[in-house]
Amino acid sequence: MTITRFDPFRDLSRFFGDVYLRDEELTSRGNWVPPVDIFETAGRDLVIKAELPDMSREDVEVTVENNTLTLKGTKNFPADIKEEQFRRVERRYGSFVRSFTLPNTVDAAKVSAEYKNGVLTVKLPFREEAKPRTINVEVAA
Repeated sequence: MTITRFDPFRDLSRFFGDVYLRDEELTSRGNWVPPVDIFETAGRDLVIKAELPDMSREDVEVTVENNTLTLKGTKNFPADIKEEQFRRVERRYGSFVRSFTLPNTVDAAKVSAEYKNGVLTVKLPFREEAKPRTINVEVAA
């Protein structure tokens, strides 16, 4: 008989504002999932920040297709340290994939990404027509 760990939240999607987070079967495959922060700037852009320590820019792939932002990469085990030298390993290694379904208000053609100090920052600007604007109301005499 096979024992399977029960995870009641495995099939649920998490919702943050207008960005739906899909982390399908990542935990069941043993891969690691980098933590992210998602917020909106004062300029009304959506920003996703992902922690990717000890990775180079070449190890990370960012794609936008069909209103889905995908972060993909591999965090390799340190090459300069042999396995028998480790006393304890708590950090996660291996490949990861995170997908975020973007709202229709994001302009996919203007998405930009920057990697600095182990943090990947993806800026998702809203379309001009989606940004709020002020309408002056004239008072009739």
